[in-house]
Amino acid sequence: MWLGVVGLTGVINTLSIPIFGYWQNTELTAMTAPYKDRPALTETGSVEQALRTAYAAAPGMELNWISFPGNEFASPHHFAAFMRGATPLTFKLLTPLLIDARTGELIDRREMPWYVSALLISQPLHFGDYGGLPLKILWALLDLIAIVVLGSGVYLWLKKRETSFEPRLRPAQVEETAGAPSVHHEDQVYTLRKTNSG
Repeated sequence: MWLGVVGLTGVINTLSIPIFGYWQNTELTAMTAPYKDRPALTETGSVEQALRTAYAAAPGMELNWISFPGNEFASPHHFAAFMRGATPLTFKLLTPLLIDARTGELIDRREMPWYVSALLISQPLHFGDYGGLPLKILWALLDLIAIVVLGSGVYLWLKKRETSFEPRLRPAQVEETAGAPSVHHEDQVYTLRKTNSG
């Protein structure tokens, strides 16, 4: 079960780029759609004001990172503040806030869709980041066990391939050839007699 969980979360982690790319092309595009045809800003407002807006809009949450206008996770007209929970279960989950880069006002707030949340949850589960040091030690022990099982299996498979094919079939060959010479020999004798008599 543990190998299955680690394997599945590992596969999900490898899809992080297309998952976030899909979110950018759908959710983020929808959030910034009203500003699509507006001219680019010549100057932006205060970053501190944007941070104050973000903390006021998400009480009890912490700032994970903030994207500036023009960044791929924001837009030319917005700051994008990505807030995270303060508990071990919500620490990796993100809530994006779109903030007007000129006025510092909150424009939109949306929860991450399920596929992004699945990715964010799978990352600490894959690396054993939940539960602090005890879980990391357990994850390390399970890793070692998995390595030993895999290594021993490969070793036994290689040893089996090194064993000669003939010795493993020798008993069967002996049984098959035990009566063969006499039969073969009798056939030869019969053939010779028939030839001589003829």
